[in-house]
Amino acid sequence: MAAKSAWAAFPHDAKGYAYAGDALKKAWPKLHAGDAEPFPDAKHAAALIKAAGKSAPKGQDAEALATALQDAWRAFHRGDFKAAFDAGQALGPIGASVAVKALGIHATYLVDDQAEQLKRYEQAAKIAETAVAALPDEANSHYRHAFALGRYSQGLSIAKALKAGIAGKVRGALDTTLELEPKHAEAHTAMALYHAEIINKIGGMIGGLTYGAKAADAEKHIKTALKLTPDSPIAHIEHGNVLILLHGDKQEDAAAAAYEKAAKLKPLDAMEALDANYAKEQLE
Repeated sequence: MAAKSAWAAFPHDAKGYAYAGDALKKAWPKLHAGDAEPFPDAKHAAALIKAAGKSAPKGQDAEALATALQDAWRAFHRGDFKAAFDAGQALGPIGASVAVKALGIHATYLVDDQAEQLKRYEQAAKIAETAVAALPDEANSHYRHAFALGRYSQGLSIAKALKAGIAGKVRGALDTTLELEPKHAEAHTAMALYHAEIINKIGGMIGGLTYGAKAADAEKHIKTALKLTPDSPIAHIEHGNVLILLHGDKQEDAAAAAYEKAAKLKPLDAMEALDANYAKEQLE
């Protein structure tokens, strides 16, 4: 586990991202338009306890668990990623969704060392695996697994990831996510990248025959993600990335326009602020 000092602080003003009290529930549909995470009220917490069985946190009733989950997500949204990760981890597989998201987003933007990044993505994938085993009917158990493995494979190099069989695992996890939650925008975005990255790396013909990767599917999935979350910076960033992966310089202007759109959107939380800031930096 990384040392405390390795959790770099969120570098922007987080005042607007506090979501204290009822503000969290009110903002939830917009905050979680991308990942379709259900609001962790007592009813949902009770369902999670029942589904997780022996893996559920000991001695916590639905009310207490709901409060703990809401607090963990509040920490995530205001950019206190370490607190969100620790709180999620303390709840076992039931807290895996927030723990993996906090660990992964922090590693993506606030960890510079690539070896450390890879270590964290690997750790995130292992945490997600516990959620897949304990809560297989939750779409985000599978999506967080795909997210962590996907980021790991990008750091590893797509060629190495293909050789190691990670691509198949990512695809399987995303397929399951979308079966359980067809309107999961981030899973559509990840699926678009899956197709585009493989085609970019090994070509349309081999990519199609070996991995079922198709340019038309990449475009279809990113279109769906943009339709579901038109105000999400990451959907526009990844739209730009998909265009470059599939078409290279020919779509450079369209990709830059997608990044510009991402940079201009008003962030709703710390993650979106990091996304939008990343888009700005790419345009400089």
